[in-house]
Amino acid sequence: MTSYDLIVIGAGAAGMMCAATAGQRGKRVLLIDHYHQLGEKIRISGGGRCNFTNIHTTPANFLSQNPHFCRSALARYSPNDFIKLVDSHGIKHHEKTLGQLFCDGSATEIIQMLKIECDRGHVDWRMPCAVAGITREGDGFVVATNQGTVQSASLVIATGGLAVPKIGATAFGYKVAEQFGIKVIAPRPALVPLSFDPETLARYGDLSGISLEAEVTCNGGTFREAILLTHRGISGPAILQISSYWQDGSAKNPIHISLLPNAEQAQWLREQRDAKAQFNNVLSEIFPKRLAQQWSEANDLVKPNNTFKDAAYEAAVNALEDWQVRPSGTLGYNKAEVTLGGVDTHYLSSKTMEATTVKGLHFIGEVVDVTGHLGGFNFQWAWASGVAAGLAV
Repeated sequence: MTSYDLIVIGAGAAGMMCAATAGQRGKRVLLIDHYHQLGEKIRISGGGRCNFTNIHTTPANFLSQNPHFCRSALARYSPNDFIKLVDSHGIKHHEKTLGQLFCDGSATEIIQMLKIECDRGHVDWRMPCAVAGITREGDGFVVATNQGTVQSASLVIATGGLAVPKIGATAFGYKVAEQFGIKVIAPRPALVPLSFDPETLARYGDLSGISLEAEVTCNGGTFREAILLTHRGISGPAILQISSYWQDGSAKNPIHISLLPNAEQAQWLREQRDAKAQFNNVLSEIFPKRLAQQWSEANDLVKPNNTFKDAAYEAAVNALEDWQVRPSGTLGYNKAEVTLGGVDTHYLSSKTMEATTVKGLHFIGEVVDVTGHLGGFNFQWAWASGVAAGLAV
């Protein structure tokens, strides 16, 4: 049986970062993954250009039932640390909106960089390689695979969550946690489009493709970005963001959408109270014409403004400032970018990612109950948690 100092299961962003860190410290490391393509989730991220970090990362950009857990790892491995690594490999990148950094070229550059860093640490690979079982023997672990059995002093689980199952996502990491008596916060799709109920879909379903800026609020989360109406419901950056907060409630818990996020727009619309134009024509000055027409028809507002009573006109404007949407659900893990929930961080050390009740067992990345906002934050958590474990083993 071949022995290692560390076995990492999961060759995604966090797993490769951890393996490279430990290997370059002189540890003998084996990296195992069941999927046939390396770093596939990295490859498809950011439209193929990988939004690899966000320069504005703070603990406030993450959701967890233990909200302070992420502080230590994020403080010890910052976005600037990862940017230095990217720059050292000559990878050109640029900043888009809200501090998001993307490769100028392809996301495969990040995958290749991580592979090179693993090679510098003399990391061994088994891929594709299925894990049949994990057992605790003495102070170490024995991992049975379809390519033979291996053992190690330390074991890192970096198998991710349930998002995007078509590229290999499974519940493996949660099962390992439960095997060793570690609680798992029920996983749910996050950063995911939302579906309309049949009544709302009948009203607005034919507006698919319309995008506009809005402010979206639910359960303490507020985001001002674009929303996108789709043939199944609603999407866009603001909706993906708020989906993580809405999931804390139920279908009866509304999402509040202000279609008039600029105070100037709302004021201008109120000033049109005595105009002779039809309400939908006034709306078309600030909204796409299809949306203005559909909204007016759905809310019985297709009539001249000067025929409105003051209270009715004000109510029409208020409805635009607070459109209450009650989604019927999400579009599920196939359309989700990440998974909310995961291994309960109350069972882990925030400094080392090690299970407090199982010496040598670590959990990193998306499998842990730490979920970032949209915009590079989840990759920064992968790098930071991977380094934390890689320095600890």
